[in-house]
Amino acid sequence: MSGVRLLVGTRKGAFILTSDGTRDDWDVQGPLFAGWEIYHLNGSPADPDRLYASQSTGWHGQVVQRSDDGGKTWEPVGNEFTYDGVPGTHQWYDGTQHPWEFARVWHLEPSLTDPDTVFAGVEDAALFRSTDGGQTWQELSGLRDHPTGEQWQPGAGGLCLHSILIHPDDPQRMVVAISAAGVFRTDDGGETWRPSNRGLRSRELPDEEREVGHCVHRLAMNPSRPDTLFMQKHWHVMRSDDGGESWDKVSGNLPSDFGFPIEVHAHEPDTVYVVPIESDSEHVPPEGKLRVYRSRTGGNEWEALTNGLPQEHCYVNVLRDAMSVDSLDPGGVYFGTTGGQVYASSDGGDGWTAIVHDLPAVLSIEAQTLA
Repeated sequence: MSGVRLLVGTRKGAFILTSDGTRDDWDVQGPLFAGWEIYHLNGSPADPDRLYASQSTGWHGQVVQRSDDGGKTWEPVGNEFTYDGVPGTHQWYDGTQHPWEFARVWHLEPSLTDPDTVFAGVEDAALFRSTDGGQTWQELSGLRDHPTGEQWQPGAGGLCLHSILIHPDDPQRMVVAISAAGVFRTDDGGETWRPSNRGLRSRELPDEEREVGHCVHRLAMNPSRPDTLFMQKHWHVMRSDDGGESWDKVSGNLPSDFGFPIEVHAHEPDTVYVVPIESDSEHVPPEGKLRVYRSRTGGNEWEALTNGLPQEHCYVNVLRDAMSVDSLDPGGVYFGTTGGQVYASSDGGDGWTAIVHDLPAVLSIEAQTLA
């Protein structure tokens, strides 16, 4: 029987949750790397037992870990993330120029076809690639060297590259998102990049529609329709039907269109999930009700999914990487909260169950569907 493995990164270690295809009962392994912030874990689509983890602390810095047996054992691999050439500067919070400084790996995105190839989105924003299973890392410096780089400015969480979408039919084509610079696209494997922010508006900017500077929180895509992208922005939920060349607002009837995560159903490319929170200053659910919102029309028309979720006195947040979907039928949806709960739905969001209640604050979740 097929099964699901959830890779959960938290403020104080990693956890691996596994279940069979019923998704009724879950085994909990962890904490792994106890006491360390685990910004992201991800598995290779080409070899599900090849896992990568980003391990970080303010005291000991950054470590990348790799497992070749589905998380049973781990080994540290290469940890040298060096910007090419003279790094230069980017804009700081106060508008002055600030030197580019590596802080941590925010997101790991393995190749769709080669378990030894993996991309790392880092803070300060840059994209690195390893082709030897994480032993060595090379910057794809065409992104950071873009002429707009001096205008990139940190969001509240830092100047981070957090979303990496690889086109399923053309691995030379990727779309990435940076907070707070916006969306960038390459069609030549990362040699050259162009901003892909037409249609975005950010009232925090002096020029609301300028080429870069937009605080994009998360991108999502269904591989069966790779030119249709969805975005949760600082404010607004957005959709692109041309691979990111242009964007339209699809917030519709959401109670708030501020949030962090966004996901697309594995089998229904027009079914999208978001978790609204009150505002950029109040990172809590509106009215103290934890609600996932689902659109079956690619946006604009949204329904609240509340069955099994707390509907009073709930003041947790769901961070940008803390939502994922599996590819079973019916499709599963998962998210984790800053209160340490991991919720699962085995019916596309109609009903929810808390798999665990008391983990450290959840930073990321990736769902692997196992044969």
